Amino acid sequence: MKLANLLMERRINIDLDSRTKEEAVLELLDMIKTEGIALDFDVILRSIREREEVEDTSYGRGFAFPHARTDAVSELYILVGLSRQGLVNKTPDGIPVHVVCLLLTPSTIAKLYLQTLSGLAALGRIPGTLEKVLAVTHKTDLIRLVSDANVTVEKELMVKDVMRHKVAVVTPDDTLKEVANKMFQYRLSALAVVDENNRLLGAIDDRDLIKAALPDYQAFISNLNYSMDVEPFEELLKQEDKIKVSQLYRQDFEVTTPETRIVEVAAMMIFKDVKRVFVTSDDSLVGILLRKDIVNMVIRG
Repeated sequence: MKLANLLMERRINIDLDSRTKEEAVLELLDMIKTEGIALDFDVILRSIREREEVEDTSYGRGFAFPHARTDAVSELYILVGLSRQGLVNKTPDGIPVHVVCLLLTPSTIAKLYLQTLSGLAALGRIPGTLEKVLAVTHKTDLIRLVSDANVTVEKELMVKDVMRHKVAVVTPDDTLKEVANKMFQYRLSALAVVDENNRLLGAIDDRDLIKAALPDYQAFISNLNYSMDVEPFEELLKQEDKIKVSQLYRQDFEVTTPETRIVEVAAMMIFKDVKRVFVTSDDSLVGILLRKDIVNMVIRG
């Protein structure tokens, strides 16, 4: 099913007056009130605010996707608003939010909600979309634009609906120091290792870094009185600019594709007790699926 088929003219506002995302949400909810639909808007607004407190839904590229799963609604609502001047809220890439897509869905409906959210995000990633959206002069123009983008909502929840598209990477020639700095900068416990063509070669995680400092860790565990001539972490720091990723990274990683069913990957992650699965397409790294994202997005919402 095309994403455009889920959009309704009466739930689109191409000239928002709002200056903040909070105001935009209220303005979009007013469209439902105008339809005469009786909902508990206080509960809905509270759910939206709680979701924003967990994580800012400003996606970047000029788009924001405030959303909530709540029993205050019995069907999926998609409300779209355009801010010509842009909202004043901070964004991850510094581009003001111009497109606000508000999603409301019952707590029991996860699949369609996630796929719709994924489809809207996919639309936002298409180069030039923001400029095209801001050029529309009628609600039908916006629906036609989405239709022409040919973004679809699949029947089943796929890896592409949940995966992270931005993956922190290093190359075999990078140093241990560069790895540690990147892990700290992005608050990550692992990085993908790729070649110059973005082909996935392996992975390096925090455990690999610690093992580099403690190559004899098994002997140490078996004998806590095991004597070390030097302090291992201090020695590692002396070599951090010389030790290469090629000396540390592992090739025993799990991989999947964007079109794989999420239940298949989730089952594999449980069976093999892995926290992350890399996503590739045509041998190129295109994303990463984290176990915690399945919890946060699918189970919690």
